[in-house]
Amino acid sequence: MDQKFNKNKAGVRHLQCILLFVGNAVAFSLRVNLSVAIVAMTDKKNVNPNFEEFDWDEKVKSYILGSFFWGYVVTQIPGGYVSQRFGAKWPLFFGLLICSVSTILTPWCSSFGGWKLMFASRLLQGLCQGTLFPSCHVILSNWCPPQQRGVLASFAYSGSSLGTVIMLATSGIIASSIGWPSIFYFPGIAGLVWSVAWFFLGSSSPAKCKLVSAEEKQYIETSLGKSQEKTKEKLSTPWSKVLKCTPFWALVLVNSTTDWGYWTLLTQIPSYMKGVLRMDIAKNALLSSVPYCSMCIMGWVFIASAKVLRKRGHLSTEMERKLFNTIGTCVPMISLIGLGFVTSNATLAVALLVIACGFNSAVFLGFQLNHMDLASNFAGTLIGVTNCIANFTGVLAPLTVGFVVTNEHDPAQWRTVFFITSVIYFIGNLGFVIFGTTKEQAWNNPKSEKDELATAEELQPIKSEHNSDQDLEKSKIEDS
Repeated sequence: MDQKFNKNKAGVRHLQCILLFVGNAVAFSLRVNLSVAIVAMTDKKNVNPNFEEFDWDEKVKSYILGSFFWGYVVTQIPGGYVSQRFGAKWPLFFGLLICSVSTILTPWCSSFGGWKLMFASRLLQGLCQGTLFPSCHVILSNWCPPQQRGVLASFAYSGSSLGTVIMLATSGIIASSIGWPSIFYFPGIAGLVWSVAWFFLGSSSPAKCKLVSAEEKQYIETSLGKSQEKTKEKLSTPWSKVLKCTPFWALVLVNSTTDWGYWTLLTQIPSYMKGVLRMDIAKNALLSSVPYCSMCIMGWVFIASAKVLRKRGHLSTEMERKLFNTIGTCVPMISLIGLGFVTSNATLAVALLVIACGFNSAVFLGFQLNHMDLASNFAGTLIGVTNCIANFTGVLAPLTVGFVVTNEHDPAQWRTVFFITSVIYFIGNLGFVIFGTTKEQAWNNPKSEKDELATAEELQPIKSEHNSDQDLEKSKIEDS
């Protein structure tokens, strides 16, 4: 049956990836909408003046903007554990559903309870979205055959770039025409629609899906092999072996260093543009979205390239991970070094920024999928741990910039920031190239290890009994 199945034909596994693509787009639109909305909420001059304005200082605004990530970090590891243990469909469903409802209620929260209630609302949204990546990883590890994992999983995650682009590009227009509350209403409603679609069409695995054909189900389960064997017991995470695993720590390192670069670009480039180039892009939503538009487009280019190279047999899985991860970190590294020497040419600066963000999308085919390679049975837990640790760079990177840049108009200080980020990029990728691997770890199947041990123990008494019989016969012969 498996030999007759056309693996290139669209199936339910592709439907799951499309749903995850849209889900990631919605999730990131819910995540970034506040960065533009908070400008409109505190300044009526350039937006529709028919809505309430809030007198929040920079300190309060920083609290509100950071509240999402305070919650986001907390639920990474629990989200991975729950998804791995009980199935990922429902953590993902309830996570985005509650986040969408909370987003729709955000304008009411800000009017009724001020910044404190809005802070609580964003904190709740962060808690809900902490389950996003762990749940997606569990679902993708169950649905994507290893040969197609790079393309399908990268496509699913590329929705995050699209959601960022759409939200940043349209928020300014929405705020000036309809009013800032609609910046929360539109993505919130989109999240509710997605939740309904996921409720009926989404599934944690082929084994739990009623839509998948027997042929496709057998193809997926056969290709995944022993890592997807059915067990009566729930697998417990072998923490001691995970923490002793060198490739896992290489994954933690590269995840953290890549996030350092991402947060530096996301949070500090507007300040650099304003301070050094005298160009305020923070209030220009369209210009702010250009780098993320390049990230979205280049992400699809890399996916297509990987598909062609794998089809022609030019790339092994490990080579694919390390090649694209190197592209996704080294090109941004070189772009940032170049950006450090740009002091007046705004066009060149934006071009370098677009290149940095665009090529950074290659990491979706790199370390981002390596959790599934190492241990598909524990992919949700692994990304929960690595993402939790890596997200602390969202705090450390801005603090480092604040320590180095005491005068935002000084190009030399910004050059130091970009050099530090480039070195961090280099170290992370080097560690992944040297110590990273796509080889499935033995601890991914603890039940199999237990069975082998039990089998060995069962054979031991038989062997001893056999030896005893031989000794008895020998003794009889000697006596006679």
